Amino acid sequence: MAGVTALLVLLIAAVPAYASEYTVGDSQGWTSGVDYSTWVSDKTFKVGDTLLFQYGFLHSVDEVSESDYKACSTSNSMQSFSDQNTKIALSKPGTRYFICGTSGHCSGGMKLAVAVSGSSTSPSTPSSPEGSTPSPLTPSTPSNGDQPSSKTPATTTTTKINGATGSGFYCGSALLLGMLLVLGHALMG
Repeated sequence: MAGVTALLVLLIAAVPAYASEYTVGDSQGWTSGVDYSTWVSDKTFKVGDTLLFQYGFLHSVDEVSESDYKACSTSNSMQSFSDQNTKIALSKPGTRYFICGTSGHCSGGMKLAVAVSGSSTSPSTPSSPEGSTPSPLTPSTPSNGDQPSSKTPATTTTTKINGATGSGFYCGSALLLGMLLVLGHALMG
């Protein structure tokens, strides 16, 4: 009995919290002409979630301070990526700011502010920066190859809620725990 109980406690402690991966801009990706303020408005980001930026070679992802976000400046970027498939882990609560470093793209609307909560109960609805309005541009298909990849990264995810894809590991772990409980009960009874 003690061995089964200890095993169950160990397995429960090992089950990770449910985390989500958000593809920034959904099927449009990280590109000009997407209203990222609207995209982020119905999502709740929490510690442990990840952002996936998919973009063409003319773009980049620069993480900046709030003041550099408002000024569309990359001169003091905290991180800069140009690999066209950037994954950012949201590892602590607070607001994170991302802009495209290509000249004119940030001022054209390629900027994203993400409020990250420490728990899964508080919604994330960052307000638009002062003096800014959503971009009135309509997305178009560029002829210069500046289009997000249509390839979907290989993952084991199957659940999609509000643009987030969650890991199926949590469900599988719950099923395993249930089976262990039944087995433990059968062995003891």
